[in-house]
Amino acid sequence: MSETSKNQFLSPENWVDNYSDYLFNYAVIRVNSSDIAKDLVQETFFAGLRSAKNFEGKSTERTWLISILKRKIIDYYRKINSKKGQSEVRMSFYEDGEKEGNWIEERVPQSWNSQTEKEIENEELKKQIDDCIDHLPEKYAMVFRMKTIQEFETEEICKELDISPSNLWVIIHRARVQLRSCMEKNWFNK
Repeated sequence: MSETSKNQFLSPENWVDNYSDYLFNYAVIRVNSSDIAKDLVQETFFAGLRSAKNFEGKSTERTWLISILKRKIIDYYRKINSKKGQSEVRMSFYEDGEKEGNWIEERVPQSWNSQTEKEIENEELKKQIDDCIDHLPEKYAMVFRMKTIQEFETEEICKELDISPSNLWVIIHRARVQLRSCMEKNWFNK
């Protein structure tokens, strides 16, 4: 495939309009900071422009940009961890209630050395997340799956379920709060 035909799949002039909200929401959940999320999205767009010649059209433009953003998020955490070493890198976990607090880097579970152990832990985690989603109210579970797992656009979900965008985001927020509580009880405190 020639470089010209590869790049016909990309529309960088539309990235901000088409993907910035989605990428921002994806990033802010993972870094828990609006400013850092905005910077990461901006870096993603710049990296996309720089590596446009490598885009082969095997995935959608959005999926390709998300993969770039994922690497930017990983790089961000590597950078802050290398600067601070084993000092306290706090990541907010609770936003309200009696358990309000942060994780401290030394107390975050260390990664496994064995690939088999990682795969087992990932499978167990996936099962626990699925179980927690199954315990959500039916509408919450449906909206959460459609938006965050199946990656439907907001407009599609609202049209299909006959809800407003603000209602959708309230449902997503409530689902996340309930999932966080469920995961705390059933995964983190095991």
